[in-house]
Amino acid sequence: MMVFTGAGVSAESGVPTFRDALTGLWEKFDPEALATPQGFERDPALVWGWYEWRRILVQRAEPNPAHCAIAALAGKLARLTLVTQNVDDLHERAGSPRVLHLHGRIGRPYCAACGGEYPTPREAPPLPASGKRIEPPRCHRCGGRVRPGVVWFGESLPRGPWEEAVEAAHGCDAFLCVGTSSIVEPAAGLTRAAIAAGSVTIQVNTDRTYLDEAVTLNLRGPAARMLPQLVDQVWPET
Repeated sequence: MMVFTGAGVSAESGVPTFRDALTGLWEKFDPEALATPQGFERDPALVWGWYEWRRILVQRAEPNPAHCAIAALAGKLARLTLVTQNVDDLHERAGSPRVLHLHGRIGRPYCAACGGEYPTPREAPPLPASGKRIEPPRCHRCGGRVRPGVVWFGESLPRGPWEEAVEAAHGCDAFLCVGTSSIVEPAAGLTRAAIAAGSVTIQVNTDRTYLDEAVTLNLRGPAARMLPQLVDQVWPET
């Protein structure tokens, strides 16, 4: 089985989504200013401050029942490949043994010059204001500017996780797509690949997507409520 998750899985942990009509981050901020290499080069303090706000918000969040249900599912199947568009670590903290992150990890900033990872504090500091400007730190190795550990618009997905995700989508018996709008490419193509391969495809979402008519089954509702029910009914404890 392959499980593919998006922002809707973490929304009930208090992590804002990007496209929600009321709280969506892109409704309040300009993607070109905050999520591109050019934006970071133009105003690094603005970009770093915004991502620090997000990083600390994620650090203070806790896994919800959807994360826990996916972690439990891994113990019930011969093989489960978990792929996420999320940049948080809530799947790992819920107990999922291995997660393929397609869009990076917000908790793992790195040097823009040498690529070296920059350690972050284990304890979450006070949450800064969402628009506060903070100068990015400098790399301990080369002195280069440290950047957020996420994949920005115009950047390539990490090759290893992406290739493994594509292989899993083409070869899985069942594909579970949870909490994603299925419009961000190329990641959205994974669901279409599983459909084309003849997999049983289940979509869990609060809203309709353009794949509603193509998947095998739609489960309409929040992931934190729907996933525990699905796991308990299809894979009951023995």
